[in-house]
Amino acid sequence: MSIPARLLRASVALTVTVTAALVAGDPALAASAPTALTASQFTLSANYTKYNTLNTALASKLPSVTVSDVMDNANHDRQAITDSLGVAGYSTGFQFDDTDVGDCKNYPQGITTSRDAVGTANSGNYDGHQLVLVSWYTKDACDGDSTRSRITLVDWDATYPNKYRKILLVEPTGTADAPSFKDVVIHAGGVSWYGNYLYVADTGHGMRVFNMAKILQTSTAGDAGQIGRQSDSLYYAHNYAYVLPQVGTITAATTSGTALAWSTISLDRADPSIVMTEFTCSSGCTSYPNRAPRAVRFPFASGLTTFAASTTASEALQLPWYKLNGVASHNDRWWFNSSGDKKLYYWTPAAGPSSYAWVTGGESISYWEDTDDPDLLWSLQEPVGHRNVFAVKQSSYGG
Repeated sequence: MSIPARLLRASVALTVTVTAALVAGDPALAASAPTALTASQFTLSANYTKYNTLNTALASKLPSVTVSDVMDNANHDRQAITDSLGVAGYSTGFQFDDTDVGDCKNYPQGITTSRDAVGTANSGNYDGHQLVLVSWYTKDACDGDSTRSRITLVDWDATYPNKYRKILLVEPTGTADAPSFKDVVIHAGGVSWYGNYLYVADTGHGMRVFNMAKILQTSTAGDAGQIGRQSDSLYYAHNYAYVLPQVGTITAATTSGTALAWSTISLDRADPSIVMTEFTCSSGCTSYPNRAPRAVRFPFASGLTTFAASTTASEALQLPWYKLNGVASHNDRWWFNSSGDKKLYYWTPAAGPSSYAWVTGGESISYWEDTDDPDLLWSLQEPVGHRNVFAVKQSSYGG
């Protein structure tokens, strides 16, 4: 008889130290394993209707468009990766266009795909498209402050080859008679697409929620600094043609200890939940916490792509690794990307931890299920000049 997943998770209360790990395929000394924390101390409060009145009003003023409409008007060309990534199990990937690769004011962070949204049915197509979705944050200057965030939809099929389009994330404002919107000023360090809902990490609070079936079209006139309502029928969005209005909030709370820092998130379709982890330092950081990071799993309401009004975490771990930009989990297996160590850490309660060489400037991770070919891990790099989005066989990393 197999051991139930929940019992396997409980077993991590005993710290496991493994004396061998794989680093680029060679044995090396492994770190101590994650240890269990009390999951019930972490909760979420979900509100999916917070902006209903304003969003209804906005939809009466602006044309609604579908994901397919957006991709029919994709206006950027992705290109082949030219860097040598040096990662095991490399499967496929792309680079953004030269302007986005060299842009010092915009930084890619989170990654999710239409396989997250709909699973493997119909080759993972959402509204007729197989897509890779990347979240970005924007600075007001190359070394400036964050000013807004956006997503990029990248076609990943033969029908619309090498195309992508940007969509601005916005928060509804104003009144029902005069609705408007403003920028969403977050780091957007992680993103998960489940059903129609897009969950975007909001570092100090939890997650912002958007609905991919409620994209609006705006005027590309005006200047790059203008956003929101200009008149009853004219709306600008920094020259973006499309905006995705926020529909709700997922607010996190911690009943004991330190509040979570929502640095990155990922969807686990095998155990329908979102997992998150924190970017922290062992010491010496001024912009990030100096403490051990945690990873926490929050389950979706049974059979739904939404959280219950109140949700208690089903799993919580304290981690021995630092500067974590990426997390993924599937079938009781975990992967953690440390940009500081340039390592991808793999861990299961039964087998313990392993570590592998990883890319410079690595960010979020998304698990890609496949019924015919090997499952993949998608990830990306944020450094200017090296904006690579790539997939590796998960079996090459302990899977």
